[in-house]
Amino acid sequence: MKKILQQLFEHKTLTRQQAKEIMLNIAKGTSNDVELTAFMTVYLMRSITIAELQGFRDGLLELAVPVDLNGYKVMDIVGTGGDGKNTFNISTLSCLVVAGAGKKVAKHGNYGATSVSGASNVMETLGYKFKNNSDGLKKELDEAGFTFLHAPLFHPALKAVATIRKNIGFRTFFNMLGPMVNPAKPEYQLVGVYNLEMARVYNYLLQQEGKPFTIIHGLDGYDEISLTNDTKVITNAGEKVLSAEQIGKRVVSPVDLHGGATVEEAAKIFLKILKGEGTWAQNAVVLANAAMALNCMGEYGQYDDAYDAAVESLESGKAYQAFQKLIALQ
Repeated sequence: MKKILQQLFEHKTLTRQQAKEIMLNIAKGTSNDVELTAFMTVYLMRSITIAELQGFRDGLLELAVPVDLNGYKVMDIVGTGGDGKNTFNISTLSCLVVAGAGKKVAKHGNYGATSVSGASNVMETLGYKFKNNSDGLKKELDEAGFTFLHAPLFHPALKAVATIRKNIGFRTFFNMLGPMVNPAKPEYQLVGVYNLEMARVYNYLLQQEGKPFTIIHGLDGYDEISLTNDTKVITNAGEKVLSAEQIGKRVVSPVDLHGGATVEEAAKIFLKILKGEGTWAQNAVVLANAAMALNCMGEYGQYDDAYDAAVESLESGKAYQAFQKLIALQ
């Protein structure tokens, strides 16, 4: 690692193979916390290259605990995190709305490294037990239409750096990796990114995968559709900028998206929205993200049809029922 750090401090970049080997070594625990902190800090000071990102991903996927979901074509809605906005758990709620609409969702998530409450924090607080055995995950998909993959249980390298990431408290390149290493290998992905440079990198990588995807970036810095401003939307077919009115029928204020000061507060907000008792602004944001995900699956004639399906899922209680079924299986 010292040799690698020296190379990086001289403003050199890593090859894909070098990056892969580093990730394999991180998982083996061959570097100490100080070296790993220095390594992550490099990427806070300069942009990561596509070759480096691909190599890190290769390493994570090679070591990942395999998942067999019985041939289900699943959706994942995931943000890179690291936008510093401390919003409520929009992606996870949107996933449950998609499940309530009758689709299969395998959500990849982790504890919050840069926010108060990540997806894993809120799921755990509300009674979900993390697991990495395919039978348990399949049963959840069969009965609830939703399963949750807690990243450190599937990726040894993520477990190795969890404490360091929390202590640093800034987004690191691991934020960028999260959406690309879902061990369920989802057929459809809605990926939220915190800046346009990241959107371009993801566009390049996801085009190579050849699966349906949608990348979203709130132009005022959100890694999800926030409805506080316009949203950049990139799909296999191209890119466009859509207004809050086009996607969510209304504009909301940043203060409406606050995720609470503690994990317990975040969990309360989460349940309230899921039960259909959220504010109109909270509901609108969840529905917009869920609708964009449903639209990505290609089964709806146009976006408005997908939006109607999301509204029906939340307002009829089907999204909440999916969650109740999931928790009953724990």
